[in-house]
Amino acid sequence: MGDIISIILLGIVEGVTEFLPVSSTGHLILATKLLGYDAARWQVFNIVIQLGAILAIVVLYWRTFLAVAMGLARRDPVSLRFVRNILVAFIPAAILGLAIHKQIEALLGNAVVVSIALVVGGIAIIAVERLAPKSDIVGVADIPLGKVVGIGCLQCLAMVPGVSRSGATILGALALGVERRTAAEFSFFLAIPTMLGATTLELVKNRHELLSGQGVGLGAIGLGFVVAFIVALLVVKWFVGVVTRYGFVPFAWYRIIAGTAAFVWLMTI
Repeated sequence: MGDIISIILLGIVEGVTEFLPVSSTGHLILATKLLGYDAARWQVFNIVIQLGAILAIVVLYWRTFLAVAMGLARRDPVSLRFVRNILVAFIPAAILGLAIHKQIEALLGNAVVVSIALVVGGIAIIAVERLAPKSDIVGVADIPLGKVVGIGCLQCLAMVPGVSRSGATILGALALGVERRTAAEFSFFLAIPTMLGATTLELVKNRHELLSGQGVGLGAIGLGFVVAFIVALLVVKWFVGVVTRYGFVPFAWYRIIAGTAAFVWLMTI
């Protein structure tokens, strides 16, 4: 029963934080540490359940994806640019992730790195919100190719746990003149190939461990997946509303406070 409650709690943490600029991976690492679990044993679980949150985006934006698919069939320029932008932004993380995946894995159990990255990222959000140029790009398909490449490169910063994939892509988009809502939605859509790639790599690498019953089992991963999916469904629309009305600064202050508290706690245990 204790493990089931922990799995549900971790699923909730993932669903709440995946699309907020606060680092879902960082929060899962801190939650795992707080629960006293072996970070290496739960590493696959923490990565794979992110697909539950990603599925929530597919469900919430199904009309957008359907319209793009129909547009591709007609070779509609807007649909073609939409898909091009997502794929181009995905490429830098795919290449770098394959090249340094061992170094990335070494950081995934380091809660101190997470706490520091949370604080630094919070400060960066405040700076970008104050210094970013006027937002004049509205619509994912309308983001110029050069800016798409820049956003994709900045997404690579999220390989450091605690930085936040959504935070890096959203801040990059804002700094390059993309309107807030469009920046958030571009981050949502970019998460689909990025997390699919990361999860597939993790499953292939750890397939023997999963099938042998070592580590966290498939049943636990399935439950965490479902919980993350349901929670993300509820969080995403709320997040878009908050961003449209208040911007990203509230999340910056949360990062600074949470990161500082986590660092102090980690230094005392």
